[in-house]
Amino acid sequence: MTKQVRINELYDYSTSLAAPWFAEAEYPWELLPRIKEIIRSLIAGGLEGYTEYAPDVWIGEGVTVAPTASLNGPCIIGPRTEIRPGAFVRGSLLTGADCVLGNSSEFKNAILLDHVQCPHFNYIGDSVLGNYAHTGAGVICSNLKSGGSNIVIHGDEDYETGLRKIGALIGDHGDVGCNSVLNPGTVIGKGSRVYPLTSVRGVIPAGVIVKSLNNIAIMHE
Repeated sequence: MTKQVRINELYDYSTSLAAPWFAEAEYPWELLPRIKEIIRSLIAGGLEGYTEYAPDVWIGEGVTVAPTASLNGPCIIGPRTEIRPGAFVRGSLLTGADCVLGNSSEFKNAILLDHVQCPHFNYIGDSVLGNYAHTGAGVICSNLKSGGSNIVIHGDEDYETGLRKIGALIGDHGDVGCNSVLNPGTVIGKGSRVYPLTSVRGVIPAGVIVKSLNNIAIMHE
């Protein structure tokens, strides 16, 4: 099973406001140091159909924000996204349309494409989540190694990223079960599913079910 890590292998980014930046990069972690810059460039260029909800915070049409949610800029929230009670956006967040930022979930320096759902008690930091990606309750995208060294992506080869912080890179339609931990630099291939209570590291191929790191099954229709 090929362990795919390139942007065009993981994501359809055609509808994203950040599509030009996706197109310039080969690997998704290359976007992480640029997310704040991307958001500020988009705001400076004008966002048709968006309104400024708070300083440096722009929301699309039909966005709902719970009174107890906290949104800090710079961030852009796509149309019809639901921001639930206690959600905490620390800044540098760009979401697509129809996303869910769930109760008591924290987001920082991340890109969410369309229809992403992070509905309960999640931490999403230094991450890129693809269209229709879903994280179950309590899923954590761990983004910093305990020793603080730079993160290496371990796929079919080792990729030296030069970055200390990388969370999860989840491909389109990736689904991660409740209370799983995605260790720093984890890549989940398109359409793959992770069982609850799983500690995941490395690169997971597309179209598989991860029952444990020692038990990965090819998904059958």
